[in-house]
Amino acid sequence: MTERNDPQAAPTPGQDALALDFVQFAVDCGVLRFGEFKTKAGRLSPYFFNAGLFDDGAKLGRLAQFYAQRLLGSGLQFDMIFGPAYKGIPLGAALAVELARLGRNVPFAYNRKEAKDHGEGGSLVGAPLQGRILIVDDVMSAGTAVRESIALIEAAGARAHAVVIALDRQEMATENGADVNHSAVQYVQQVLGLRVCAIARLDDLLHYLAQHPVPGLADAHQRVQTYRARYGVSEAVACP
Repeated sequence: MTERNDPQAAPTPGQDALALDFVQFAVDCGVLRFGEFKTKAGRLSPYFFNAGLFDDGAKLGRLAQFYAQRLLGSGLQFDMIFGPAYKGIPLGAALAVELARLGRNVPFAYNRKEAKDHGEGGSLVGAPLQGRILIVDDVMSAGTAVRESIALIEAAGARAHAVVIALDRQEMATENGADVNHSAVQYVQQVLGLRVCAIARLDDLLHYLAQHPVPGLADAHQRVQTYRARYGVSEAVACP
């Protein structure tokens, strides 16, 4: 894995070293790629983040360290972790393991897409949902998974308190096929009332690209910047 030991690559004042290290890690793992990719909103994005490619123990363990470092550094308080199916399940489990390793052992639960009708039954697995719940996911495109998680959590008598994600794309959400002037993160914060914590943001990715040209794609920084100018929102969510 590439080490960020080039003096020119060192964060300048105001940049987030943890976020830039995470972007480097995601690039090294092939999780963050550059080119032309169609998003759920039908946009042609110059980059793609696929957390499913954190696909071995070492990568998942390092990812959990980034989540834990961001959370512990934020001071965000929560009582347990919830991982929404499907990607949130390994993310939440890995985070719970890493937090326990660091001395903070918290309960963990997740949901099934389809309720089980035998054995213990139901759609929830793991510790009983109670207290302030932290939802763990990779990115937030429309807030749909968060709304579904909130419904499950509230039905169990607990309270969805915050969300932690790996990457905040900082771009407009869509409603009924049209762009709106807020992101999914803003919607979750302002409408659903949850705090949101992100390891890195699109702005951090732009800082990274300014210092690390993409092999075979010299205009990657300009293309991402153009995309940000067209679809970006003005907020800058890193952590509460």
